[in-house]
Amino acid sequence: DDIDVLEIKGAWGSQYIYCADKLGLDLKKVNKRGGAIALGHPLGMTGSRQITTLLNTLRDEDQSLGVVSMCVGSGMGAAAVLRRE
Repeated sequence: DDIDVLEIKGAWGSQYIYCADKLGLDLKKVNKRGGAIALGHPLGMTGSRQITTLLNTLRDEDQSLGVVSMCVGSGMGAAAVLRRE
């Protein structure tokens, strides 16, 4: 409930739906401007694209706390929490 916006790399629709369901995420808060399938994620730029989208969404909606997460490959992943002040 503390998180206002979530950006999750959803390059594969089934993976995104599975993760959102298992984590019990509020889909109204996730990928509000579209995910990787809709917006794209150029090789090597996933993090830049997600963080830019997250920060713009937080600003435009006057919200403060967001999470970005992405797969890295070979079963690894990365995440960050960003606060807009």
